[in-house]
Amino acid sequence: MHDQPTPTPDDADQPAHDATPDADHFSQQVQHVPVSARVPEHVARGVFSTGVLVQTGRHEFIFDFLLMLARPHQVVARVVMPFAVIPSFITALRQNLDIYTQQFGPPQPLPKPPPGATVPPIDEIYSQLKLPDEVAVGAYANGVLISHSPSEFVFDFIASFYPRSSVSARIFLTTPQVPRFLESLIRSFDQLQRRQPPNPNTP
Repeated sequence: MHDQPTPTPDDADQPAHDATPDADHFSQQVQHVPVSARVPEHVARGVFSTGVLVQTGRHEFIFDFLLMLARPHQVVARVVMPFAVIPSFITALRQNLDIYTQQFGPPQPLPKPPPGATVPPIDEIYSQLKLPDEVAVGAYANGVLISHSPSEFVFDFIASFYPRSSVSARIFLTTPQVPRFLESLIRSFDQLQRRQPPNPNTP
């Protein structure tokens, strides 16, 4: 298996406190660069997924990992990541997919939808999904480690905060779903960039 870490800590990964002249208080800026992450027991076993829904909020990406082997289909994990780490995530996933293809050949393609098929509205999709309360709150991550075997990709989503980084969600995604996941990531990020107003301070 090949690990491809994405060094994607956001601002929360670099705690800083304003210095004050108060002699009773001490403040220091800390640069936290995680080299490993603790895996909590309840996360270590991971969850198996056969599909992903990608959404964008006002400040974050939301990934809903689905299990669609039996009805009702259900959301088995929800991961929330800030916008700033998505480019690194896309790069790491693309690199892992390239390595997989060099080792095992291209992933088996998924069946294409029939001609003329339309994507149902998002509320209709979720009306047919089981979303447990403990999953709906989501798991925050500002980094990810990706590895793969011949049959699945493993995503260790990491919450990197000083002084210790922890794996907040571990997902086993079937390999045929990975190219589609990457396409959804790229498309959603491109749409997000087009929606954002231009920065008036940009020369």
